[in-house]
Amino acid sequence: MRIVSWNVNGIRACVRKGFINWLEGSGATIIGLQETRARREQLPAKLLAAGGWHLDLVAAERPGYSGVGLLSRRPPERIETKLGIPAFDAEGRLQIARFGSLTVANVYFPNGSGKNRDNSRIPFKLDFYRSLFERLEPLRAGGAPLLVIGDFNTAHTEIDLARPKANRQTSGFCPEECAELDRWLAAGWVDSFRVYDPSPGRYTWWSNRRGARERNVGWRIDYVMVSPGAMPYLRGAAIHADVPGSDHCPISVELDDAVLHSE
Repeated sequence: MRIVSWNVNGIRACVRKGFINWLEGSGATIIGLQETRARREQLPAKLLAAGGWHLDLVAAERPGYSGVGLLSRRPPERIETKLGIPAFDAEGRLQIARFGSLTVANVYFPNGSGKNRDNSRIPFKLDFYRSLFERLEPLRAGGAPLLVIGDFNTAHTEIDLARPKANRQTSGFCPEECAELDRWLAAGWVDSFRVYDPSPGRYTWWSNRRGARERNVGWRIDYVMVSPGAMPYLRGAAIHADVPGSDHCPISVELDDAVLHSE
């Protein structure tokens, strides 16, 4: 089974740029979308009419901001959308869905940049990381197969962005943000893409300015983190940099579908 994550940078705009054609050929069983920026009543009719998909959508309280969506070939048995912290829950950043034995957390992690393009939201971002970590820790520690998919808004190491030295004080590559990803990995989470590809130059986001994508001046900030309980079922991971429609590209993992019946 294939599980895909994609920050679509506005689902309505992405549909205009070919999302439905991509969806039909995706081969996915579960797709997590981030930065959907729409309420259900605002979704394009052709997305709602896409055959064979169940859609769950979470919108932020602020119109046109944030939001996540989950497309799946079968409805999840259970889905949660809140951490129980009003400041986080108001931004519509989370879906924790159960499919058989597998739990998939679809997450749009906050950006640490403030209104003045400073780093004033890094504390908020790190608090969100830690709150989600604690919410998922009993599942991870208990051996449950669990994936955290989404836009983490952090490049982990120097090979994960084209210009690390110039961005050491830019949110997304500040030391305290990278250290938070270190903490997740030290606890047993696995960066699925790096299991298969240790090379530099593999990015998932590019600025819209000055032909950055064409020149591959980008950042790898989208991940599928895999719990130890899910690792025996991991069969592959990929970045689909050739897919247009957003300033991010889709990423995916392949899992043995026995993961759905692992308990």
